[in-house]
Parts: sequence; structure tokens; C-alpha cells
Amino acid sequence: MTAAQPEFAQTSVPAPGITTVDWEERVDHDRLRAHRLSRARAALEDSDLGALLVFESSNVRYLSSTHIGTWGYNKTERWALLTRTGEPWIWDFGSAATNHRLYSPWLDPDQSRGGNTGLQGAIHPDSGLPTAAAGEIAAVLRDEGVADMPVGVDVTELPFLRALEAEGLDVRDGQQVMLDAREIKNVDEILLLSQAAAMVDGVYHDIYEALKPGIRESDIVAMATKRLYEMGSDQVEAINAIAGERCSPHPHVFSDRLIRPGDQAYFDIIHAFNGYRTCYYRTFAVGRATQAHRDAYSKTRELIDAAIEMVKPGVGTDQIARLWPDATEFGFSSEMEAFGLQFGHGLGLGLHERPVISKLNSLENPVEIREGMVFALETFWPASDGRSAARIEEEVVVTSDGAELLTLFPAEDLVVTNAY
Repeated sequence: MTAAQPEFAQTSVPAPGITTVDWEERVDHDRLRAHRLSRARAALEDSDLGALLVFESSNVRYLSSTHIGTWGYNKTERWALLTRTGEPWIWDFGSAATNHRLYSPWLDPDQSRGGNTGLQGAIHPDSGLPTAAAGEIAAVLRDEGVADMPVGVDVTELPFLRALEAEGLDVRDGQQVMLDAREIKNVDEILLLSQAAAMVDGVYHDIYEALKPGIRESDIVAMATKRLYEMGSDQVEAINAIAGERCSPHPHVFSDRLIRPGDQAYFDIIHAFNGYRTCYYRTFAVGRATQAHRDAYSKTRELIDAAIEMVKPGVGTDQIARLWPDATEFGFSSEMEAFGLQFGHGLGLGLHERPVISKLNSLENPVEIREGMVFALETFWPASDGRSAARIEEEVVVTSDGAELLTLFPAEDLVVTNAY
């Protein structure tokens, strides 16, 4: 074992529970909102933009601290605006705007409005909705004195983009500025990420007890999804459940395949607590493990331990990527096709934030690791039997001394469930 992965992995980061209480300091939501807005203002000030106009759900939540349920994710039906000189604006789906005026006192009531650009084209652009929305935004930019500066947009629909341009606005890429803002987490974000991971710790114990012949991959997905919602999850985005011959190459989707004796099986649990996400793989053997299983697992553990050991402020993401094998060493023709297998990615309100660590991008465009970053590191290795594979993922917080684990379900050695 390396220093990064002791015999029994522990962490000093609390998982404080899902409620706020008067008798113990936990997540301070006022401080959380203030931190996110100050980070966005600073990133905007450091850019050449006069305003940020965002449609992507995690960006909208970051700027406005509003949320209307996962059904509204990334449909470009709601948007937020922040200028250099003003307070956040939110245009929301119908009555949600009224709800914000009642229950979101950190927003200026006059700056929570209903909005509609056409429901991704379901209402034809000839309706005039994109034009009207662009005109309303342009009026705010003029009132707040930034209409002559570029406006940064993260994602949008073409009719709305053309309507913004018709207003004389210089539309630029705003996503990079938002990712700059979201890169460093404060104590409250880290506590929420830790609580989200603690919930998955518990689900993995449920999987450990349930994983036996005759149960389907989809049964594990159903059980884990139910359990997470019972524990307080606000979104179960995806659960990968992969077993037997489906392990290599990784298909990135579950099936209704029956688990069989001697299968190697791995899972990835992606959910959100108060918006903050997990990405958390674990691998098991069902009933018994072969030497091929154990060898693949040992290699996967070796690769992730080396990466965790390298994590500290000032290190470049290229230094971590170089610790991992080339794609051709584990059965792939290119780094593009092997992308996501030897991999790191930031976690927060989004599943893929900065830094992204991979041989596909990090060698030529490294990012400096900084204190306060939170990211997942995930590794993969195919077994010599030609069908099985191992997958491990650990979430880490970057401290002044190195990496602090958030993911604690045992992964030092290959876990065998319901051993014969």
C-alpha cells in the first residue's frame, strides 16, 4: 500500500448529515451562496466580458442558487444573467419565477422573471419568443452599463443566438469563465460533496450484500436508486452496473444481464446531494475470484494509488497523466477511444468540472492543481481472461498537504461477495 491508500482508508472531511441544525455547525447555505457569487464575480472581472448569460443547469444554480427539479436539466428553458455591475437575474419556467420571489430572498424580486425562448424549438422561432427574450436581456445589459462589452454565453440554441446578435451584442464563450469560477470549492461545497459520497458508501454496502447469482444488473440499479432517494439524494443521474463479459470493453451502460457465479462486476454511482455530485466506482467478484480478476484489480489499484500520491498543489495534470499507461498498453488503438478509463475530472454542481486529467488532453494542455479543488480519479485494467476487468474510482479534496479521500468503501483489495 502507498501512503495515499493506507491499509484502512480514512478521511478528516466530515459528512455532516442532510439537515441543518442549531446545535452543530454544518453547511452554511448563506456562506455557500456568497462564495459562489463572489467566485463568479471575480472570474467575470478577470475576463474581457461584461456579463455572463448561462443556460446550463449547474451554471444557473451556481449564479442564482435556484433549482426546479431534475426534469428541467439542460433543456435551455431557464437562464441566469450576471453583469459586472449588478445582482443576479433569473428567467425561469412559468410559475417557478413567482416561487423564487416568495422563497428565495437572496434574489431581487424584480429580477426573478418568467422566460421562454421556445422550448428547444417546440414553439417555432416565428413565435417571436427568442427575439423577445434577447430584447429583454439586451435592455438589462444597457441599464447596467455593459451592453458595449462582450457577453459570455455557455450553451444556447441557434435562433436565440441569432436574436442576441441582432440586438448588436458581441457573444463570446462564457463557459470557460464559469469553469474558472467553479474550480475552487469552499468548506460548504466540500461538506456537501462529502455527504454525497457518504451516501454512496452506504449503497455499496447494500450492493455487497445483494450481489449474488440470479440478480440482474438492472436489479442493482433499481435497488441503489431507491436507496439513494431514501437517503436524501436529489438526483440519481446514472448507475453503471457492468458484469462478466460486459466488463471489457466498458460499455458505460447497465443491462438486464443475470449475475453468474465467478463474475467480476463493477459499478459507478452518479448522484447529487443538494446539487453536488458523486462519481464513484467499485469492483467486486461474485462468489469467488480468479487469479486473472485479482491481477487486473491489483494493476488498477496500483495505477490509482500512484495518481493519488502525486496530488498536491502546484503539480500539473500532465504529471499525473504520465503515470498512466498509453491506450495501446491496455487494448485500445488511441487515447480518444480509451478516454475516460485512465481519467480524472473535477466534481461539484457538475459531473465534469476542472481539472480534466487524461493523456488525451493533459500532456499538451496541463492544468495546475490547486488547494480547494475536488476531483475524481478513475482507473481501469482488463483481465487476462479477455472478458473481465477492474475499475476503481476515488474522489479527493486537494489540501495543502496532498489528497484527502472522500470515498471510503473498502477498495484496498478485491472484495468478494457471498463467497463460496
